[in-house]
Amino acid sequence: MATKLITARQQQRAAQSFNFFSCIAVVLMPAIIPMLLWIAASIFAYSIAAHHPNPRVCKYLTPAGHRFYGLVGSLVVVLNFSSQLADWVGGWWQLAVLLWVISILVVVPLGVRDIRRAQREPWHDMTVETEAV
Repeated sequence: MATKLITARQQQRAAQSFNFFSCIAVVLMPAIIPMLLWIAASIFAYSIAAHHPNPRVCKYLTPAGHRFYGLVGSLVVVLNFSSQLADWVGGWWQLAVLLWVISILVVVPLGVRDIRRAQREPWHDMTVETEAV
């Protein structure tokens, strides 16, 4: 069997990437395209990082996934009742801004915290055995 080196920097980036791109997608949510692209791409990013050989990467991935996918699921439910909610908050623009601010408050502060925590954590190079192809 062959071995592969996973550097400390690669592990750190794997732990930070889901949080980083989730924060960017939520901040750019009014542009809609980055959010939609990240919803699709996040499924692949999550599944790749979930099977990372270092369990500490998953320690950062799981809460980030819960925050982002919980937000997306909540937005689906809330937007189904958007006409009634727009009347309650005073109009469509007010509802859009309110949902955007809530989305930022749910994802960004904790995402930035996790990115910084992963940056300060002591990562070490590791080797894994791979199948020869």
